[in-house]
Amino acid sequence: MTENSLDTAGRQAAAAATAGGDPATASSLASGTSTPAEDPARSTVAGRPPGTGGRPPRPTLGRRAAAFADSLWRPALVLAVVFAAWWFVAAQEYVPNYLVPTPAQVWETMTGQWSELARHTLVTLYETVLGFVLAAALGLATAVAIAYSRTLDKALYPIVLFAQVIPKIAIAPLLVVWFGLGLTPKIILAVLIAFFPVVISGVAGLRSTDPELLDLAATMGAGPWRTFRKIRFPNALPHLMAGLKVAVTLAVVGAVVGEFVGASEGLGYVLLLANGNLDAPLLFADLILMSAIGIVLFVLVEIAEALLIPWHASRRASVSLTTS
Repeated sequence: MTENSLDTAGRQAAAAATAGGDPATASSLASGTSTPAEDPARSTVAGRPPGTGGRPPRPTLGRRAAAFADSLWRPALVLAVVFAAWWFVAAQEYVPNYLVPTPAQVWETMTGQWSELARHTLVTLYETVLGFVLAAALGLATAVAIAYSRTLDKALYPIVLFAQVIPKIAIAPLLVVWFGLGLTPKIILAVLIAFFPVVISGVAGLRSTDPELLDLAATMGAGPWRTFRKIRFPNALPHLMAGLKVAVTLAVVGAVVGEFVGASEGLGYVLLLANGNLDAPLLFADLILMSAIGIVLFVLVEIAEALLIPWHASRRASVSLTTS
């Protein structure tokens, strides 16, 4: 079986997912030809100009900038409303300032203690990133093992589920006893919390491949590795990326939970100090930095998703969500 043949099969699998499962439409989208019902001389495909073979035109830099700005103004407006409400409640002292500080007090604390906060932020960021990377690698390997082997499926899946339902805060002290107060227990907790969504999404994606495509690849002589590389894994990427976006935010939670139990540095440690000293401005500044870590990592995974699966319907804003 040639590489081009298997690449065509993989493109048809992706196109079938985009075309709603219609084989004729999938074949035309993958090959760049039109079906009889979609003659470019007489009609357009989903509002796209004729002569493009059903493929949307490549967006220009100006259109990408406009789309980026359009995606930002709504969350920016919501944040502005939340910030205004926070400022109003704190300025009018509807809640005492030692409970809800003003934005100015939080900003003053953040800038005045920035060097110290930056050091603790880097520690938590390191624990989060390392835990997420290990969880992604181990989760994907486990998902492949479960999807390819019924024996491993029955052996590993219950264990993975059992490990997930155990409250991680309950085993955090045990990890500290075993591994000490260093970075190891925080990284392990980040892995344990982020591991489950990667496994679940990976298994769902690997099992969602059209069996007819797998039979076709087998009859054309493709081995398991080539079938995985050309068909199964690309087809599983949309599910897997969704799981990774969930996992990267949970990894922050795991790292912070580990710092709660036993640490001498990190944003979780700072949070405990601020809570013990009733230092509300430091508490709010610490929460903002934690949120910033999660948001930045989520955006990075989102960018990776856009680069890996630009063909998927979820990545194209022009795809209509209705049939009317």
